[in-house]
Amino acid sequence: MKKQTDELVDAIVKGIQDKKGRRIVVADLTHIPDTICQKFVICSGGSPVQVQAVAHSVGDVTREMLGIKPLAVDGLRYGRWVAMDYAQVIVHIFLPEERDFYDVEHLWADADLREIPDEE
Repeated sequence: MKKQTDELVDAIVKGIQDKKGRRIVVADLTHIPDTICQKFVICSGGSPVQVQAVAHSVGDVTREMLGIKPLAVDGLRYGRWVAMDYAQVIVHIFLPEERDFYDVEHLWADADLREIPDEE
């Protein structure tokens, strides 16, 4: 299961990077009891159109690489905060101001956070 989750996270990160998503953070929740998933992948897009493009790219890459589609996608219409539910991994794609306001990374203070450097 861990290998599958790690492969899913890698595919999600690739989808984000393909559309120049920024400030990628992977929050590992596996050691925290009673969480809704094993990992969060959090990133930012510079505009609603980019947030939507990142979400579409994540969906495309996970389907192409692993044959996996999200169970649910919410927020795509407005592109301010898109959440994609892959059961063991939940992806959050934010506009910067929404991300700063909700501060999802720090809601899970006990999670291990891994920052992925932005690609140039």
